[in-house]
Amino acid sequence: MSKKLYVGNLAFGTTSDDLIALCGEFGTVTSAQVVTDRETGRSRGFGFVEMSDGGDQAIQSLNMREFQGRNLTVNEAKAREERPRSGGGGGYGGGSRGGYGGGRY
Repeated sequence: MSKKLYVGNLAFGTTSDDLIALCGEFGTVTSAQVVTDRETGRSRGFGFVEMSDGGDQAIQSLNMREFQGRNLTVNEAKAREERPRSGGGGGYGGGSRGGYGGGRY
């Protein structure tokens, strides 16, 4: 059964290939991704690894293990919570009073 792992507290130089090699010791890695900041492209210090087998063993063996000078946090990834989207909001729009919409009161 496939399992998706969260791998946290990564060194900022860690690559997806590093995660594949690290987790590949315990089973078959189907994908790995280090999450990066949209604006800067720098690592955000965590990533996800999907394994078709060996996921439980990887969690047991890698959680709190030192890797590239950092103690990793490894556990099963949780589904992302839906965050409510704000309605229009926040600009120079109309609405009553205030704002830069023009018109008379």
